[in-house]
Amino acid sequence: MEITKKQFKFNWRRLLFSALVLYVVFLIGPIAGLDVPAIVANIQSNPSQLIQFLIIGISNGAIIAIIALGYTMVYGIIELINFAHGDVYMIGVFTSLTTLSLTGTLTSQDPVRIVLGLIFALVVSVVVCAVLNASIERLAYRRLRNAPRLAPLISAIGMSFIIENIGLIWAGQSWLVPLFGTTGGASQKSFPDMLGILVKLSGFNGGDVNLFASTPLFTQWRLTLNVKDLLVIVLAVSLMIGLYLFVQRTKLGKAMRATAQNRDAAKMLGIDIDWVITATFLIGGGLAGAAGLMAGLYNNTAWWFMGFRAGLQSFTAAVLGGIGNIQGAMLGGFLIGLLASFSDGYLNARWTNAWVFTVLVLILLFRPTGLLGENTTQKA
Repeated sequence: MEITKKQFKFNWRRLLFSALVLYVVFLIGPIAGLDVPAIVANIQSNPSQLIQFLIIGISNGAIIAIIALGYTMVYGIIELINFAHGDVYMIGVFTSLTTLSLTGTLTSQDPVRIVLGLIFALVVSVVVCAVLNASIERLAYRRLRNAPRLAPLISAIGMSFIIENIGLIWAGQSWLVPLFGTTGGASQKSFPDMLGILVKLSGFNGGDVNLFASTPLFTQWRLTLNVKDLLVIVLAVSLMIGLYLFVQRTKLGKAMRATAQNRDAAKMLGIDIDWVITATFLIGGGLAGAAGLMAGLYNNTAWWFMGFRAGLQSFTAAVLGGIGNIQGAMLGGFLIGLLASFSDGYLNARWTNAWVFTVLVLILLFRPTGLLGENTTQKA
């Protein structure tokens, strides 16, 4: 009976705090664009816009989800927040763009060569980011594995700064990629819409990048589903399914789950803990590299500082869905993408991050382990 009272008291305090947060939200909401009557009127007058924002949100959420998978895997194994993961994703964007430039894919007019160039850029980006992520673990994290938690956390922040500066230097090398120009590495760089060029050259869908162009109903509603939207969503879902099956059905996947459950017990059973952790970083880095090419093709931009926001959003997605949970990372990524899309469209883009974190706080108040539950190591 005593436990029930304590639990009731705790829940009552949490409910009061949630009410306070909601009060603050609606108090400052109009400043941040939260005008409910105007939003409802906008949706009623133009319902197709709501569907378009939904498509954009799912597409951007797919990219966030792929990056979040790397976060959640590493945390699930060694309970480390790898703040450098977002910057590894940024390196993936620059690697894919540089590969496309060096192979002549950016200036090619041959559809077959463009397809082969994109596949080759994806492979190179995945390999480079996987090796980079594993190298970070070997050089910066392994020796601090048994140190107080603050030490590897500071090390992760330091590695983030180092990789950001590598990206800054890289973005200034116009001899590698002519599109970098002479404006210096700090400015945003253009990532050509290779998928749109490929569609036009191949004549697929009549050369129109909008897959809804030949559908009268969607044309009347002015809806757009580009080839890159479909590719990003399909690739993200395929990677999630593939990763889930790998973790559940392969020998290495079982070793990862055993290490996440109890590292010491797994070591006593003969599992090479160092290799399992290295493999986790390799897979996470490879996913970041794939997300880098996807983001470049979708958003058509490359910037040395883009890893900071992507890392922040993907870590938020991992926490929202349930840190250490693969399905939770995917769910959180899609939710963050949808929240950001609707905020940019119906509220105020400058307040998007504030709304995202407000929703995160409200959800964690009632579900501290995330929407699908937290899956972390259990110490013996």
